[in-house]
Amino acid sequence: MAKRFCIVTAIPYVNAVPHIGNTLTNLAGDVVARYRRLRGDDVWYVVGTDENGLKIKEAAEKAGRDPREFVAEIAGRFEAIYRGLGMSYDDFVRTTSERHARTTQALFLKLQENGHITKGTYEGWYDVSTETFYREEDLVDGKSPDGNEVRWVQEENYFFRLSAFEEPLLKLIESGEMRIIPETRRNEVVSFIRQGLRDMCISRRNPGWGIPVPGDESKVIYVWFDALINYLTTSGWPDNPDWAEIWPADVQWLGKDILTRFHATLWPAMLMGAGLPTPKALVAHGWILLSGEKISKSKGNVVPPLELAQELAERSGCAPEIAIDAVRYQLLSTMPYENDGNFSYEEFDRRYNSDLANDLGNALNRSLAMAHRFVGGVVPDAPLEAEAREAIGQALDAYEAAMDDYRLERAAEAAWGLVRFLNKYIDTRAPWSLAKNQDPALGPVVRSMLESLAVASAMVAPYMPNTAQAIAEQLGLGGAPAWGALRGGALAPGGALNQPKPIFPRLDARKAAPAPAPQEQPAAKPKPQKKEEGPLPEITIEEFLKAELRVARVLEAEPLEGSDKLLKLQVMVGDERRQIVAGIRKNYNPLDLIGRQVVVVFNLKPATLRGTESQGMLLAAVDEDGGAILLQPDREAPEGARVR
Repeated sequence: MAKRFCIVTAIPYVNAVPHIGNTLTNLAGDVVARYRRLRGDDVWYVVGTDENGLKIKEAAEKAGRDPREFVAEIAGRFEAIYRGLGMSYDDFVRTTSERHARTTQALFLKLQENGHITKGTYEGWYDVSTETFYREEDLVDGKSPDGNEVRWVQEENYFFRLSAFEEPLLKLIESGEMRIIPETRRNEVVSFIRQGLRDMCISRRNPGWGIPVPGDESKVIYVWFDALINYLTTSGWPDNPDWAEIWPADVQWLGKDILTRFHATLWPAMLMGAGLPTPKALVAHGWILLSGEKISKSKGNVVPPLELAQELAERSGCAPEIAIDAVRYQLLSTMPYENDGNFSYEEFDRRYNSDLANDLGNALNRSLAMAHRFVGGVVPDAPLEAEAREAIGQALDAYEAAMDDYRLERAAEAAWGLVRFLNKYIDTRAPWSLAKNQDPALGPVVRSMLESLAVASAMVAPYMPNTAQAIAEQLGLGGAPAWGALRGGALAPGGALNQPKPIFPRLDARKAAPAPAPQEQPAAKPKPQKKEEGPLPEITIEEFLKAELRVARVLEAEPLEGSDKLLKLQVMVGDERRQIVAGIRKNYNPLDLIGRQVVVVFNLKPATLRGTESQGMLLAAVDEDGGAILLQPDREAPEGARVR
């Protein structure tokens, strides 16, 4: 069998539940896995949990729990959250499993057999929190470099001859055989190795928890040495004769803090010492900060991803699975590489509205609404316009290059570049005008709109699988279009389109909590009776002509943030685009207004409503309930025509 495309991700300790910071690694792996599957690869994507550390045993004892039951329960929580976030992994490796113990002990024996493990006495400081040994000169004010308490350890242990691998590691990295991304992290690793590597203590006294050293039950294998081997465990080495179908990993995702000392030096040295292939690429991302601080349970600034999605669904009214997608998109499209990222609830809301509701939502709603209005709700049997074909090709080129470099934020930007192109293309090509004039370009334009949308949905799919599926269904497809068809035409001419259904309801800005009501409420004042409107004074024809009334075309429509009555419209009046805020939300679905002609007061002085400028006013009749009935020509009128 051909080798699978193998993706492995750093495994977290099970002493806390996941948050948006420590799920980023796994979400990144999932995006690559979904993308490679779209490309036709046989993917093997692995996650897991690190359960053998001393601090985990101590956490279980502090909770009065049996360690095995304790880690099993928390590992189950990790799996539930990973599945809840839509991670499509193929294997979940727990380091307390029998298969992992077998692989770990087999690798230990292989390194011992090859002369890379020796026995000696270790004296030094041990940070239980990070499971790391430190020399005296490494300490900062008597604590580890991370600020944690340390314990003095003096015992006979086993050592791995890491110092023997300085030159092989440099050759491995500098030749590109093992890529390190981004470049800044690669430079840090190379600098660290050139300062000199020292042999590493890889065992400790057996506390009744961990994987015993083979042939010496008095010792357990050091948790960092053991945890790294989980990536190899998934292949079934050495028992599975087909282990090479999975290993080596094509890409290994991890956080920047565990790259230099462990994943880019110790881990590849262990593999080379055992005569096994090393990972092809290591990608180390930055941290997500909250108010400038690293997210951690101890600081009390944890943002749970599923709770964040649930809150979004409740506040916006979007489907729960779409809210999950929105969380995935936010984290992955802003994924930090060279520097750390920063999460804020306000920015989360802003990007939901701007990128999802405005950009992607409008592109979908406008394209489908106009296809139904102007071409009968089917994919036109017409060629793509050159402008759209070029935009699609450029977006795919940029997307594929970014994915090959594992730069997920750049790939997301390429996808949104196509979405923004589509919205601008609709404005400039004006299919409503083509339809009115029976222009033969209408078919190619609508086909170009729909194909751009189909390609964008495929590019979005690894980040937002539920959203991509919803778009595909509205396009009349069973799922994301085949990647190989994206450049030549993903939609079959004559294919029936489904009715557009808004996916991303616009989200109101976060509001401060209301002040508590006073204990004693004053009696409610009676509402004044509404006065009947009397006749208005007569005006002359000259006074009436001061109001310049024009025919306009609605391009976009969406609820105005913070109001349950107002809609914000983008309209074309002749060659001029304007924004109008109108109190018609209770009577009109925004989607139904797109492409419609209306009558506006063109020379009305601009006004600001709810912080948004309105550059005109719609004309409407008033129904018996005070609602609006928009006025419109009884047949298509020239764009910008005067109304007299």
